[in-house]
Amino acid sequence: MAGTEDVMDVESFLASCAASADAAYGAAEAVLQRLQDPASRSAARRLLGAVARRVASASGKEEHPSAFHFRIRDVVLDPHLKGSQQINMLTMMEMPSIFIPEDRSFTFYEGLNQHPDPDFKDKIVAELGCGNGWTSIALAEKWSPLKVYGLDINPRVIKIAWINLYLNALDDDGLPIYDEEGKTLLDKVEFHESDLLAYCRDNKIELDHIVGCIPQFLNPNPEAMSNIITENSSEEFLHSLRNYYALQDFVEDQFGLGLIARAVEEGIAIIKPMGIMIFSMGGRPGQGVCERVFLRRGLHINKLWQTKIMQAADVDISALVEIEKIYPHHFEFFMDLHGDQPVSARTALAYMKSGGRVSHAFSMYSCQLRQPNQVKKLFESIKNGFHEVSSSLDLSFDDDSVADEKIPFLVYLARFLTDNKPNPCEPPAGCLNFRNLVAEFMKRYHHIPLTPEDVVVFPSRDVAIENYLRLFSPSLAIVDGHLTRHLPKQWLTSSPIEGRADCNRSEDTVTVIEAPCQSDLLIELVRKLKPRVVVTGIAHFEVVTSAAFVNLLSATQDVGSRLLLDISEHLELSSLPSSNGVLKFLAGNTLPSHAVILCGLVKNQVYSDLEVAFAISEDAAVCKALSQTIEILEGHTSVISQHYYGCLLHELLAFQIGDQHAQQDRQPAEVTPQKIIGFSNSALSTLEEADFFVPDSKDCSVIHMDLDRSFLSVPSAVNASIFESFVRQNITDSEADVRSSIEKLVGNNYGLPGEYCPDIAEIAYPKEIVYGSNCLTLFNKLVLCCVQEQGTFFFPMGTNGHYVAAAKFMNAKTLTISTNVESGFKIEPMALDAALEDAIENNNVFRPWVYISGPTINPSGFLYSDGEIKDLVSVCAHHSARVVIDTSFSGLEYQTDGWSRWNLSTLSYDICLCSTLTYFMLGELSLQLTASGLDFGFLICSKPPYVELSFGSLSQPHRTLKYAFRKLLGLKNEWDSNLLRPVYSFMMEQQDKAQEWFQQVQKADEGKFSNIIMEQREKLKNRANKLTKTLESCGWDVVGGHGGISMLAKPTAYIGRSFKIDGFEGELDGCNIREAILRSTGLCISSSKWTGIPDYCRFSFALESSEFDRAMDSILRFRGLVLGEDQGSL
Repeated sequence: MAGTEDVMDVESFLASCAASADAAYGAAEAVLQRLQDPASRSAARRLLGAVARRVASASGKEEHPSAFHFRIRDVVLDPHLKGSQQINMLTMMEMPSIFIPEDRSFTFYEGLNQHPDPDFKDKIVAELGCGNGWTSIALAEKWSPLKVYGLDINPRVIKIAWINLYLNALDDDGLPIYDEEGKTLLDKVEFHESDLLAYCRDNKIELDHIVGCIPQFLNPNPEAMSNIITENSSEEFLHSLRNYYALQDFVEDQFGLGLIARAVEEGIAIIKPMGIMIFSMGGRPGQGVCERVFLRRGLHINKLWQTKIMQAADVDISALVEIEKIYPHHFEFFMDLHGDQPVSARTALAYMKSGGRVSHAFSMYSCQLRQPNQVKKLFESIKNGFHEVSSSLDLSFDDDSVADEKIPFLVYLARFLTDNKPNPCEPPAGCLNFRNLVAEFMKRYHHIPLTPEDVVVFPSRDVAIENYLRLFSPSLAIVDGHLTRHLPKQWLTSSPIEGRADCNRSEDTVTVIEAPCQSDLLIELVRKLKPRVVVTGIAHFEVVTSAAFVNLLSATQDVGSRLLLDISEHLELSSLPSSNGVLKFLAGNTLPSHAVILCGLVKNQVYSDLEVAFAISEDAAVCKALSQTIEILEGHTSVISQHYYGCLLHELLAFQIGDQHAQQDRQPAEVTPQKIIGFSNSALSTLEEADFFVPDSKDCSVIHMDLDRSFLSVPSAVNASIFESFVRQNITDSEADVRSSIEKLVGNNYGLPGEYCPDIAEIAYPKEIVYGSNCLTLFNKLVLCCVQEQGTFFFPMGTNGHYVAAAKFMNAKTLTISTNVESGFKIEPMALDAALEDAIENNNVFRPWVYISGPTINPSGFLYSDGEIKDLVSVCAHHSARVVIDTSFSGLEYQTDGWSRWNLSTLSYDICLCSTLTYFMLGELSLQLTASGLDFGFLICSKPPYVELSFGSLSQPHRTLKYAFRKLLGLKNEWDSNLLRPVYSFMMEQQDKAQEWFQQVQKADEGKFSNIIMEQREKLKNRANKLTKTLESCGWDVVGGHGGISMLAKPTAYIGRSFKIDGFEGELDGCNIREAILRSTGLCISSSKWTGIPDYCRFSFALESSEFDRAMDSILRFRGLVLGEDQGSL
């Protein structure tokens, strides 16, 4: 009776299948439900066995298996393959309407057999694109992995895979088949519907191995891929997708490798650190392109195996032909299986249409992460914040030591940029973390007990040397010849005799002579010439011991010279540094106060022009003065550069076990003789008068409203551009050339003309554009030019205090142009004319330089109109003055009602017609592009032949930042052009329509990069309004501005009031109120010493939101402390 029932079940099953492909799938699904139920599992397996025999017996008769829309057949595995559990065949159900294993899947399995057995045994494996499951089942049978997850996006094929698993896990009687470990295939294999590795990711499954044979053709009908793939999709739709994939938003899409690229990146996230990914790759795109999919993502690759397979006749390669028309790349096909010369897709398509057959290479690649933990972190950051950067990522390295440097830095940089915090406020002496790392490196590797306070960071070695010489301004300095190449020329032109202290010379000027590096020759010069400062390196053969250094210390101390010793060439950031006599000496001796050690970090293997230098001094006064010199002349050192070298130091410290030896006692330094040179007069007066950076104390953090920078959040587009510039390799010169972008920026913003005057080009002067790490360092080069031609700098009352301090520090002659509060401390043409006229007649000024901050004036925030700037330039032209127009604080104007934008299109004509007029335009991209803390300055100058500019030791932005800012400028300039073209055309005719257009563009641009700039302007406007109300409510008279990040206010209610608090006691005025507020509330502002306006202080308000709120509370609290009024709240 049971046999009759089995026959009836078989016939009923086959009758259902014969109706249609969908019906066959439905019948199979019903059997699967029975297989999944333990109570009916054995009977269902016996049914499948009977069905297989019935279908096999029908072969060759009228009831051909194709009539049932499925078949059950044995898949024979190569009996010659070696393995601990070799089997000969698997029994598999196939439904042609859903999936039939193709030749490439068998070739894929053959390639997997190139891996040794232990690679899979007891491991967790995932197969991507498992199809009907035969490969996953074969892997489980052959290598006994702990678990195999067969994954496929086709829900129907997953059901068939489960049926095949039961077919091979149970015998024909429905009983489990156990292996030698007592396990069945049901214990070792699972199948799941999954878009690539989504199932493993969602279930937090870590994998030892990922294998896959993935489609490499874009769907010729992209709309089909937008349909939802579900089990209810028609068999025709699901079958049509078996060889194709949709666009994956990867650069590899153009080569048909986008799906593999996504699989690799998903695999990186969930594979174990020592895991292996094995992928088959059709060689159509070319071997180099295929391998780069893995290499640029930080994987080592091993080609396991390669063969040729026939190109499937039903796969359309016409899309590849279209790609070849657009790009120079050619795909690789072969004529039949025997051709060994590749042909293009175009040739292959023509050959196929003529009846020929083509093949392509088929390779198996085994891939393993080169720095698994770091690469995993990097891709996590890319996934969470920098997905648009993934196409630029390049982690392919020929040298592992380069990878060891770059990858950890990229991980750190990604984390730093994705923290979504403003760049931290770091002291001018250098980032505290970086100085800590330097001190710890010296302690661990060289046994020198330094502290961060003994370290001062400079943008470069050349900058450090020049700033050191400016700080002391020696009448005579001896400098190692190879260290003089970037010093100002006039320092090198005086003869040694003229430079002697007893010779007539200008105050605080420097004379430098070159000297050999060899210590005995240098010491002979020192003893004969008795210089005030010696700057030298040390020869390679002399650095092994401390003798040469000790002799230099003794000789310079004997004659009262200061010593700056450069050991940059001998400092190794290595886990096994070479012997260094200078550092050996410091391990056992305190560095004498007249000596400073200079270390330039230039020996990185990744970014050859990325430089940082640090100076070591154990004299607190010298360290403080050097730090203040950086603040005045350089602003600060690039944070990104410090992060890079900080990463190298961090890796070295992580590698080095803590010093197990007790620190040896150091010999104290000898007392410095009284005759040694002190700071120059100009440096002393500037250091005493200027407002300098105030670091955080141990008890509280300082609220900085005294800095020329924005602490607003950096937009993700900016961070993405910065990150992309560092992950790229081989950035070309054209990609890092920002000249045309800057020209377009100043053209859009200020109407500044192009290279030449079009009508009188023969007498026009070409523009020169110079880049600097920030605007301040560029300005200082202009001051140097002014000093060289014995000029005088004119500053309006109410100028950025750093610029005035820099000019005085460099001993430039300066005069003040009077301004008044009624005009917002703008320069008025009559006042400028009077100042120039008086100076030329009475002060023997024959080369005036006029500084103008605009359109936004720093620090008042008022705006110069187009007419006002042209009037001022005309006055300068009349007096043959050089004009320095500083736009570095412009671009964030938030109150522009009635203000006319600049249009300097006639400026080149003015220069041509008035040969004595020379202009310089300073600019800063950081504020305009909302890239707070990532500085990029530029200087545009008309360059008549008689104006000599010197930019030798200029600290410049690294080429990666040039690439990033070029990209950001492209986004901004595109918006500016679209916005301003119609506005300018309406400006003179219909003001209301211009404003309407502006609002329309702003609304249409919502969410884009340019709208971020608009949002920041609105935020600054709200901050300015709130700050104004707070100050006015607390007894300050505010001079309200219309743009920028700062404003001026007079503490009217506080002037003359007595005030006492810890560390301060006195009668308040515009100068000392800074210290009073700081000590009582922790809020730091710029005093009237900084602004140059009696009793007016500067408040910068581009703070992070919580810091701004703290600042408002501090202003209220100070009112209560001094005026005794209720603090209230806002």
